[in-house]
Amino acid sequence: MDFLLILTYAALCIFVFRIFKIPLNKWTIPTAVLGGVVLISSLILLMNYNHPFTPLASNVYVTTPIVPTVQGRVIEVPVKVNQPIKQGDPLFIIEPVKYAAEVSRLRAALENAQSGDEQLDTGVEIATSNRLQAEAQMDRAKRELERYEQAFKGGAVSEQQFENRQQQALAAQSAYEAALAAERQSKQASDSEFEGDDPVVAGIKAELKNAEFNLEETVVRAPTDGYVTQVALRPGMMAVPLPLRPVMLFVHDEERFYFAAFRQNSSQRLKPGFEAEFMFPALPGRIFKGEVVEVLPIIGENAVQASGTAIGTDFFSRTGRVQVKLRVLDDMSAYDLPDGSNAEVAVYSDSMHHLSIMRKVLLRMKSWQNYLYLDH
Repeated sequence: MDFLLILTYAALCIFVFRIFKIPLNKWTIPTAVLGGVVLISSLILLMNYNHPFTPLASNVYVTTPIVPTVQGRVIEVPVKVNQPIKQGDPLFIIEPVKYAAEVSRLRAALENAQSGDEQLDTGVEIATSNRLQAEAQMDRAKRELERYEQAFKGGAVSEQQFENRQQQALAAQSAYEAALAAERQSKQASDSEFEGDDPVVAGIKAELKNAEFNLEETVVRAPTDGYVTQVALRPGMMAVPLPLRPVMLFVHDEERFYFAAFRQNSSQRLKPGFEAEFMFPALPGRIFKGEVVEVLPIIGENAVQASGTAIGTDFFSRTGRVQVKLRVLDDMSAYDLPDGSNAEVAVYSDSMHHLSIMRKVLLRMKSWQNYLYLDH
């Protein structure tokens, strides 16, 4: 672009010198040269500030390392590599035998516990019946004791007979108290609940729920729409949750954004909504329209974290760039552009808009240069 401006200015000078027949001398030639330097330098500096450009831009995409939640031997990998899949589609399957067996065991234990709960209800009925019988016997023994007490006072019975009746009354009362305690204990065991269930039943239900979850997790599924890439997992390999060891990489199907790093000099000319243009080394000779989505409020190089190390002088020598989030507005479905591709980006602010033509011409010239490269 600089060379193009110089040639244009030189052509203009020749035209002016010939049309107006200006003599070539030690005054006119230095004046023309100096004027060109000032004019071209001013245009380039104003363009760089008001319509910034950066070669540091790339497509950013989010991936999720797939780590199983249960441990086991892989028996099947039905997913197709680099092919679109839907949320919930199976990625791979872990041997489910031991997890299915645990579910069966807990289901049987739950049935047994629920049967025991019914037996507790029956035990309450028996304990209540025993208490009623003991109460009747105690009342009968008390009445007999009162009758013998009156007879003893009248001399109709001996002291030995009266004492025997006292012992029988005390034994009947003890039997009643034991039956009453047994009834209370039986009712307490029957009435105790946790979230509406017997504690034993509730505990087994919780274990069963966890076992059913583990069984379901033997089929590892896609977390969202997307695809998996570079799959090395094969049947027979072991998949383990700990230590965290991903077995495949999942790429989410979502809007792709580009992030570009601009010099801090032009940070006041970077605003959401500003027009942008993209140039891709993978697509020489083509320019794509876009827009600024967001200007990140931080510069990563100067982030600090709590630590036992003091900040030194070197910390202040870091020179970071302003990061800008952008999107491409043109339809790029016709181009096989891999995720993560590099780009070069120009942003056109609302200041000195007439100078943006220089940046646009320069960007297109640079795009055509992408046809020219040599492999080392």
